[in-house]
Amino acid sequence: MSMHARRRRRRRLVAVLSILGSAAIAVTVATSASARIAAAPQNQALPAIIGQPQEGKTLTAGNGTWSNSPTSFAYQWQQCDSSGNNCSNISGGTQKTYPVAGSDADKTLRVQVTATNADGSNSATSKVTDVVSSKGGPVNTAAPTISGTPKVGEQLDATNGSWTGGVRSFTYQWQRCDSQGGSCVSVQGATGGSYGVRSADTGNTLRVVVTATNLSGSTNAVSSPTSLVGSNVPAPAPKPAVNRAPTIKYVSLRRLGHRVYARFSVCDDSRKKVTVIERDVMPGRLGYVRRFSVAPVPCGTHARSWMLIPRFRHVGRFSSSLRAVDKSGRSSRTVHRTLFFNSSL
Repeated sequence: MSMHARRRRRRRLVAVLSILGSAAIAVTVATSASARIAAAPQNQALPAIIGQPQEGKTLTAGNGTWSNSPTSFAYQWQQCDSSGNNCSNISGGTQKTYPVAGSDADKTLRVQVTATNADGSNSATSKVTDVVSSKGGPVNTAAPTISGTPKVGEQLDATNGSWTGGVRSFTYQWQRCDSQGGSCVSVQGATGGSYGVRSADTGNTLRVVVTATNLSGSTNAVSSPTSLVGSNVPAPAPKPAVNRAPTIKYVSLRRLGHRVYARFSVCDDSRKKVTVIERDVMPGRLGYVRRFSVAPVPCGTHARSWMLIPRFRHVGRFSSSLRAVDKSGRSSRTVHRTLFFNSSL
């Protein structure tokens, strides 16, 4: 090969190497830029709020956990409605700590944390707090009320009324009053949101005391009394010419620990005792049957309780059915009540 040909070949080789070098540099620059973008902080565990959501208290933002070594954090506190929705920034709420204001009562709060390093920023938001309590106890703005018929064997239900101040919980105490609504005394054990009217209430009135509690304290509010409680004993009727089947009505069903309490009314045209057949049912589990003997005379409201057997001490829908059978074998229709167990017993 001539000297001239060798020189041309070297020039072509140098040109090719130059082009390949430029391409390699471009790839390296692009890869480096991509790596820098990916190196911005990434949230691994959400920020948290430390402290009590109560007017006058101070909340502190926990940054959460981040990758890529943030060098600084910024904060924005937000106020949301009582359900944790419709959130908006709080003016001036940009510090790690936040003093809870009176305007936050009955609302919820959350904080947005922004992590930054040399490669960029990313934000993450905490869960909302519980409803913010006011500095004082709850304030009642509309009295509690009672719904239902004030008659022996019926059930009354309490409504809480309206409150401000960030109520956390409600408790109840039913009271028996005289016919004018005065001289009220608490009914022992009647501390639920519902009340089964009993024979001792006949001729009296009833009311309920609702106690609302927040982080600062508790406040009571009292309903108006009901009308006079009526009896469930009907006027005497002529003895039927033929035996009729008994009737049964489920009044209430509730659970307290391992024990279930049932109230029911039974009517029959005979003064002989009636057998009440009760059956416990839970989906996927074998039912259980028990029997009670009651005297209608001719109508009466009765209460019975029993311990749940182990296979019914689980989360799920529990159903109790009742059927009354008289001495001649005539049977009432079957009535049902259902409870949902939220936790194992």
